Amino acid sequence: MRTDARADQDPVELPTWLEPVREVARRARPGDFSRALPPDGGGRASAVLLLFGEGAHGPDILLIERAHTMRSHAGQPAFPGGAIDATDAGPVAAALRETVEETGLDAGGVTVFGTLPDLYLPPSGYLVTPVLGWWHAPSPVRVVDVAEVASVHRVPLETLVDPANRLSVRHPSGFVGPAFAVAGLVVWGFTGGVLDRLLALAGWERPWDAGRVEDLPTHLVELGARRTGATDDRRSS
Repeated sequence: MRTDARADQDPVELPTWLEPVREVARRARPGDFSRALPPDGGGRASAVLLLFGEGAHGPDILLIERAHTMRSHAGQPAFPGGAIDATDAGPVAAALRETVEETGLDAGGVTVFGTLPDLYLPPSGYLVTPVLGWWHAPSPVRVVDVAEVASVHRVPLETLVDPANRLSVRHPSGFVGPAFAVAGLVVWGFTGGVLDRLLALAGWERPWDAGRVEDLPTHLVELGARRTGATDDRRSS
């Protein structure tokens, strides 16, 4: 594994198509991704991995679907990741460790080329560092622990930017946010929001029907209602 978290110093070589994401890492501010700023005391430190590769259908990104039996965020598509342990060297190490644990990734095939601004998640109190990775030597990925992950997907960027797969979803709480209907999943919430902003800031976004607003599927609402607050679930998003 090679790391280059400081994207402005001695940058690692990336494929041309991925350079816009490195540029986003150089100039983005928290407000570019979220209106929720962290409190003075910060939040519970966590990290996720935005892992970009080149698959059979072109450039893609790695997503997981959380296990439906989890006590929080059950069934939600997400970037792999979780809380930063005391034994982790920092957010990069935590994001890679969690991804290995969840998908069986060989971290030796990943080059970390930057991070996005820390993002605060008010519902859980997590302060999430999105870590950017280039999958220069892809390895097989799979569900490692069915108690944590229901499925693992390499979603082509072409599928994400296809206007036919873009929509907004409405949660019964009144929350309305961007979503993607891809890989048989509805990607929404924190992950959908980060993808929405990243595609726009990288200049990849295509015009899509912002008036397409649909209710969040009932099964996702019901899975989300399982959240009990104090749980043993250490995931961040």
